[in-house]
Amino acid sequence: MKPPLISVIIPTYHRNDLLAECLDRLAPGRQSLPIEQYEVIVTDDGYKTTAQKMICERYSWVKWVAGPRKGPAANRNNGSRFARGEWLVFTDDDCLPHRKWLSVYAQATKGDSLALEGAIHPLGELHQDMSECPVNLTGGLFWSANIAVKRSQFVQIGGFDSNYISLGEDVDLKERLSALTKIAFVPDARVDHPVRVVSLKQAIARIPKQAASNAYHMNKYKRASGHENAFDITFFHPKFTVSQIIRHLFAGKFKHAFVELITLLTGVPLLFGHLLRIKLTGVGV
Repeated sequence: MKPPLISVIIPTYHRNDLLAECLDRLAPGRQSLPIEQYEVIVTDDGYKTTAQKMICERYSWVKWVAGPRKGPAANRNNGSRFARGEWLVFTDDDCLPHRKWLSVYAQATKGDSLALEGAIHPLGELHQDMSECPVNLTGGLFWSANIAVKRSQFVQIGGFDSNYISLGEDVDLKERLSALTKIAFVPDARVDHPVRVVSLKQAIARIPKQAASNAYHMNKYKRASGHENAFDITFFHPKFTVSQIIRHLFAGKFKHAFVELITLLTGVPLLFGHLLRIKLTGVGV
C-alpha cells in the first residue's frame, strides 16, 4: 500500500468528548482531501481512562496508540513514530479543522518550505476573565495546534524537545526549524479553537510545571536572549510578570491578575531553583 502524503497527529488526554468533535471533522468524506492521502494517529496520554474503546467503536479508520505520559512534547513525538506520511500535521484534540484544512496543506507541501503553519481562529469570547486560546491569524507563531513539518526534517532535528513538560515546546521547535528552512504561513489551512475558561484552582496548580518549562527554555536560549546566568534570568522574569499584572488590571481581568501575582510570589522562586539545579547538575542543558 502506498504511504499517505500526510499523517495527522493528535495528542489527547482525558478529553474524549472534544476529541470526538475533532475526529468527526477528519472522517472520510468530511475533508476535501481523499482519505487515501492522509492518516490520523491519536496518541493517548490518559491514565484514568483512554480513547481506545471510543476509537475502536466509532473511528475504525483512526490509529490509536498509547502515549508515554511524559508531557505533550513527548506525546507528540510518540505519535510521529507511528506515522507513515511524508508530512506530519499536528493539531490538538479540542481543535475543529475546516473542510479544506488538509487539501490546502497538501498543496502547500509542493513549495520550498519544509515547515508550515496554519491559521488558528478563536471560537468564543476572548475578553472574559480567565479565558485562554491560542490564536494565530497572521503567522509567525507556529503554535502546535496547527503546524506541518516534513517528516524527514522532523526526524533530522530530533522532533519536539521532551524536556519541555508543560509549555514552550512549539516555540523551541520553531527556533530550530527556522535555522534550516523558511516556515511558510498558510492562512487557508484553518482550524477553529474553542476559547476555554479555566478556574483559579487550575491556573494556580499548573504554575510549578510552567516554572520548570520556563527555566529550561530560558537556560537553553540564554545566550540568544542576552541573559547569561540564573540571577539575570530570574530578575528579568519578575519584570515581565509585573507588566502582566498591570495589563490584566487595566483590562478588568482581576482573576488573571491574581494568578500572575501568585506566579510572582511562588513561580519566580521555583524558576530560580530550577535554574540553579540546571547550573549545578547540568540536567536539562
